[in-house]
This record gives sequence, C-alpha cells and structure tokens, in this order.
Amino acid sequence: MARVKGALMTRKRRNKMLKAAKGFWGAKSKHFKMAKQQVMKSGNYAFAGRKMKKRDMRRLWITRISAQAKVCGMNYSTFMNGLKKAGITLNRKMLADLAVSDKAAFAALAEQAKAAL
Repeated sequence: MARVKGALMTRKRRNKMLKAAKGFWGAKSKHFKMAKQQVMKSGNYAFAGRKMKKRDMRRLWITRISAQAKVCGMNYSTFMNGLKKAGITLNRKMLADLAVSDKAAFAALAEQAKAAL
C-alpha cells in the first residue's frame, strides 16, 4: 500500500490561511508564516471589536438621552431616576430613539419623571 505524505492537505490548509489573509498589507498576505500570525491577531481584534461595539452603542444612547434630558431641564441621572420611580421601564436604546425621532414623546416622559421625583 502506498504511503500518504499529506501534501494535499498541507496545501489546502495553507491556501485556506492565505485566502483568509487576502488584502493584508505586504508579506502578510503572501507568506504563509506571516499570514498565519496576522490572521490569528485579526481574529483577536475582531473578537474584541464585537465587545467594544456594544459598549460604544450604549455610550451613544446615554449621550443622546442626556442631551435631550438637558433640553427638558434635567440631567441624565435625575431623568433615569425619575423614570424608575415612575415605574417606566424603557431601555436606553428605545429612549435614545425617542430622543432623536420623537421629541414630544420624550418631553412627556420627562414630565412624568419630574412628577415622580
């Protein structure tokens, strides 16, 4: 029986890695060893980026809510405290959407928050 040396699988594995490194700058897209290192590092960056995206969105929502709450004569923390005491359970994403698109509804929520304090 013929001995299998594994050249086919090695080539497939290397081509798969080089395909993942396509578009990288310089030798990082051409040389297998450098491409492998960069693909691993890119995976780490992508993993961290998915976590940071969530943080960044929450910060954006809070900034938008804060800006609209200031227009209504409150700061962010008193507005959120007032909503909690009024029993209004809207998440920050929805509050930020109201702050941008429907200022009248946000002002009504602000009045309810003021009344609850």
